Amino acid sequence: MSKEQYKYLPIAEEESEFNVREILDRYLRYWPWFIIVGGLAVGMAFLYLKYTEPTYRTVSTIIIKDEDKGTGSDPSAMVDLGMMGGMATNSISNELGLLTSKRIMWNTVKALDLNVQYWSDEELLSKELYDFSPIKVEIFRLDDRGLEKAILSESNVYKVHNLGGGKLSVVNEATEQEVQTDLGQMVELDYVDFNIQEKEDMEGMAQDEAWTTVRIKFVSLGSVVNQYRGKLEVEVVEDQSTLIQLSLIDAVPKKAQDVLNQVVFEYNRDAIDEKNLIAKNTADFIDERLAIINRELDSVETGKEQFKAANSLTDIGAESNMIIQNVSEYNKRQQEVQTQLELTNSMLNYMNTDQMVLFPSNLGIEETSVNQLIAEYNSMVVQRNRLMAGSTEKNPIIVRLDAQIAQMKNSVRSSLQGRRDNLLISSGNLRRQSGRLGSQISAVPGQERKFRGIERQQGIKESLYLYLLQKREENTLKLTVRAPKAKLVDQAYSNYSPVSPNPKKALAIALFLGLLLPVMVIEGKELLNNKIRNRSDLEKKVKGIPILGELPKLGRKDKELDLNSSRSLLSESCRIVLANLQYTMVKHDTKKGGVCVFVTSTVKGEGKTFTTMNLAHTLATTGKKVIVVGADLRNPQLQRYKDGLNKVLGVSDYLVSRNQELKHLIQDSEQHPNLKFLPSGSIPPNPAELLQLDKMGTMLQELEAEYDYVFVDTAPSMLLADTFLISKYADVTLYVVRTGFTKKNVINFAVDASKEGKLKNMNFVLNDVGLDNLGYGSKYGYVYGEDQPGFWQKLKHSF
Repeated sequence: MSKEQYKYLPIAEEESEFNVREILDRYLRYWPWFIIVGGLAVGMAFLYLKYTEPTYRTVSTIIIKDEDKGTGSDPSAMVDLGMMGGMATNSISNELGLLTSKRIMWNTVKALDLNVQYWSDEELLSKELYDFSPIKVEIFRLDDRGLEKAILSESNVYKVHNLGGGKLSVVNEATEQEVQTDLGQMVELDYVDFNIQEKEDMEGMAQDEAWTTVRIKFVSLGSVVNQYRGKLEVEVVEDQSTLIQLSLIDAVPKKAQDVLNQVVFEYNRDAIDEKNLIAKNTADFIDERLAIINRELDSVETGKEQFKAANSLTDIGAESNMIIQNVSEYNKRQQEVQTQLELTNSMLNYMNTDQMVLFPSNLGIEETSVNQLIAEYNSMVVQRNRLMAGSTEKNPIIVRLDAQIAQMKNSVRSSLQGRRDNLLISSGNLRRQSGRLGSQISAVPGQERKFRGIERQQGIKESLYLYLLQKREENTLKLTVRAPKAKLVDQAYSNYSPVSPNPKKALAIALFLGLLLPVMVIEGKELLNNKIRNRSDLEKKVKGIPILGELPKLGRKDKELDLNSSRSLLSESCRIVLANLQYTMVKHDTKKGGVCVFVTSTVKGEGKTFTTMNLAHTLATTGKKVIVVGADLRNPQLQRYKDGLNKVLGVSDYLVSRNQELKHLIQDSEQHPNLKFLPSGSIPPNPAELLQLDKMGTMLQELEAEYDYVFVDTAPSMLLADTFLISKYADVTLYVVRTGFTKKNVINFAVDASKEGKLKNMNFVLNDVGLDNLGYGSKYGYVYGEDQPGFWQKLKHSF
């Protein structure tokens, strides 16, 4: 790195540091707002933490078991499904939906009587007592419509006062109607009848401590169900598993625990009821078939007895054992075919009804696809029955499910019919094969053939009867012994660290907002501000044109011209401007005579006359001879500093008249002997033409020869061309910009006028600058030697 690079390196670092400091200073000047807003935010956070009831998370974990997968009467046991820990993904989704269903939560809320709430008698922060309530309400009648009206009118809350001796006073909080009653006595109201029982052995309550007042609140079951359905969260703990976590956030941990445990209980009971319903339908079907087969078996046995008696037969089998042995295999196979055919016909007869009933399953039909279709059909019927509990037949889901059930029923019927046709073909084949063997036993008497036919029929009926008896026992065992579908891994337990409100989080957010809001307001003002606010804003716009100084903002009691204190902030500011002005003049060629200083601005109201008078007066106090010339012929303002100046002759009269002498137009000032006025005079109809006269230059030359400084108060440059017409006579032009008034975009007009030479040797003066924006910080220099403002004065000024 070269020396020149080292030379400029500290400057870059210094500029970077200055920029950061400038950003900080922009916010630090509003430090009282940060303290007040931050304090208010933290105070509100403390109030929120104090008066917000904490809530806690309660968790329970279960495992969903998949019983009798692929067999039995359980509709969830289906074959060839995509596995997810023993259950299909869609099956797990169905179980999650069932756990969060309205029906399960309705049964839970009803079982726990959550539509009656017990609250403490605190006015500001009432807490729900739940199990810690010393009383228990038993409802005998509840009119839902009446309760809804009471809730709308806020007359569903009652105060129960313990009067002692078993006497109670029940007072409606809204209407203040009172009912006197006793413990256990019926209380009859418009929409509810109930009695109040006193609990015994309350935990946490001393034996000799009596309760005084408890608030009871009646709410609708539907609202409580919706509330807890919204709170209940059910999710699978891990993929490829059936481990499910139930969680609930509530202000009363014991209440949340009871709700989760009851939800699991209702879920298991619902699953068992569904299984029992299918098993019951299967048992009814088996009993019906047993009755029919029992009658047929009795008929066959009676026929056998009659046949043997009529033909005086004893042991016909001994005579044809050898031949029968040859055809026993065909008979056995034919018996099996007949059994399957009988079962198939029975199922087809059972399906002739148009009602959506559950089909018997697990009867021994050897066709796997038929068993699968029957299981799928039963699952759809169970699902439809479950949906019908909380819906109507017009529900689009029910309609779609009905169509699927009808289609599935047709599929089952078609499969059974196809199987029956196959069995008939097999039976015919077996008969033909048996016929071929029949020629071998043609010699057997006809009685033998008839007797064997009767025994064959008897064997078929007996085997079918025994088979159905076995299935009935199996079904009875399933109906009697039912394990819960959800295995409880972790009973509901609560984490007693509050989920909400979180003190650290609340205070952090409050502190953050307390700091963010003032920053947003400051930045919002910055974004919306289109006016010059301080020296930095002006420096960014003037692009290198000198800024001689700043004049402070005056208070309501401050005078525009400070004549009393030479150490005042206004006086010191004027001295700084004049010192910079003299430095600017040194850089230009010196001339004989006084200095002609033009003072102008963009528009009216920016303080050019105020600036002119204060600078002129400050110079006069140093012993300089100063004259102020009113060159704003359209809107003169010098009369503000001496009464009557608008009524005497002045510049316009001098320019018009050929005989008027300049010395007769000059007026003494009341501020200082060295300060004189040359007023603007009469307002002419053509001020621009007058200012273009050569006599204007002659007048200024005469004044420069007589006075050390000639201050010319000109017209606003952007509104009028008057200042541009006479700017060639100026040695220095002071362009006044007023903070909070002059818009940023009009500064471009002044910069362009300087570049184009329309305003000669132009310098800026910043007027009406607040103390916090004055110079490079109000604590440097301006009040040196004066009494420093106190804390409360600084605080007041910051606002």
